[in-house]
Amino acid sequence: MHIPDGYLSPSTCAVLYAGAGVGWYGAMRRVKRVLNTRMIPLISVFAAFSFLLMMFNLPLPGGTTGHALGVAISSIVLGPSGSILAISIALAIQALFFGDGGITTLGANCFNMATIGSLVAYAAYRLISNGAAIGSRRRVVAGAVAGYLAVNAAAFLAAVEFGIQPTFFHDSQGAPLYAPYPLHIAIPAMMIGHLAVAGIAEAVITAGLIAYLQSADSALLQRTAGMVPGSSTSELRTPQRPFRRLWLGVALLLLLTPLGILAAGTAWGEWHASEFSSEHGRNQIANASGQQPPAAAPEGLQRLSTIWTAPLPAYAPQYVKSRSLGYLLSAMFGVGLLLTFSWIVQTYVQRWARGRTV
Repeated sequence: MHIPDGYLSPSTCAVLYAGAGVGWYGAMRRVKRVLNTRMIPLISVFAAFSFLLMMFNLPLPGGTTGHALGVAISSIVLGPSGSILAISIALAIQALFFGDGGITTLGANCFNMATIGSLVAYAAYRLISNGAAIGSRRRVVAGAVAGYLAVNAAAFLAAVEFGIQPTFFHDSQGAPLYAPYPLHIAIPAMMIGHLAVAGIAEAVITAGLIAYLQSADSALLQRTAGMVPGSSTSELRTPQRPFRRLWLGVALLLLLTPLGILAAGTAWGEWHASEFSSEHGRNQIANASGQQPPAAAPEGLQRLSTIWTAPLPAYAPQYVKSRSLGYLLSAMFGVGLLLTFSWIVQTYVQRWARGRTV
């Protein structure tokens, strides 16, 4: 679901950057009203959780892979604004440092997964759980449905963005310039795996975490339950309990990240340009898409695919021979970046708050 550079035309990327920008602007305005030194690490912990969760590849039909997003539990705990920021930060780190998703398509990926995923998850959860007690099973079910719908909504948008490229962007002979998969291929290829596997994984993870928080720290669920006075900003208020257990959960997930490479295969629509001209790559693309790919990567895809070279492509540092160790070190590096970013922002907010009180 991480659309790489070259699969979307520049104009498509610009439109989706604008859509993501609207989400970022609205989220920042809402979060700014309640931003404090306890809100920042809460956004950071869910950004780290999402970053790590997306490193766990799941086998999908057709020999491809997919993953859960962590967007539903982020929306349920942080509210949609906090979730948009947390998921976007995770996606930006993946694109910039690991080449997981493109730079030109970062807006598209944030729009699909962070903005629309967060809004769908939040709306579904609030609708289904309306009036239910914090500890009720209905909230667990609501979280599961929210997770399932959010992942599939994001996948459907990505499939449509892929599928319209051959129709609107082609050369004088009709050859696609960017993603070569029309809608009748892109939608089934993307949606079958997410409806059958990735969406279910997100549902199970979300339901399990809600059930855990109901007994471990229900305050984290009250902000989006519609039960707190002044609910217009309650979804972004911070809990009074420490985040130690949340970070311990992230640390455990980090240690398990080498399991994320057990599933073989490339996610659908994320093949490198060179794979269009190799026998092995062409076979993978054909098996996953049900159609033989072009003899070579489309012209625009080839050109844009080299616009950015990530320092740690595919979560595989070149100086580490063990793939599992390299994956673990990449996960540690990503989480370390998030912690550093959180510390810098938190320090700035503390100084700003002290300056206002002087």
